[in-house]
Amino acid sequence: MSILHVRNVPEELYARLQQRAERQRRSLSAEVIMLLDWAITEIDRSSDAALTSIRSRRFYEPAAAGVPDSTVLLREDREQ
Repeated sequence: MSILHVRNVPEELYARLQQRAERQRRSLSAEVIMLLDWAITEIDRSSDAALTSIRSRRFYEPAAAGVPDSTVLLREDREQ
């Protein structure tokens, strides 16, 4: 198993981590590992969701959704 050393942790953050570890009945190291795993999972999940959303809008076909083509709208506007 790898070892990770973290330096210059602010005192307030360290105290909050200790309190959280006590509430969860874990060691400080176990709590930090759980939080890191959760954070990375959430970031990956939100990145995947964002990419899926972008990809779904990327291939959006307005005609299929009942929206008129922009060239039709421009022609109508010019004829007025």
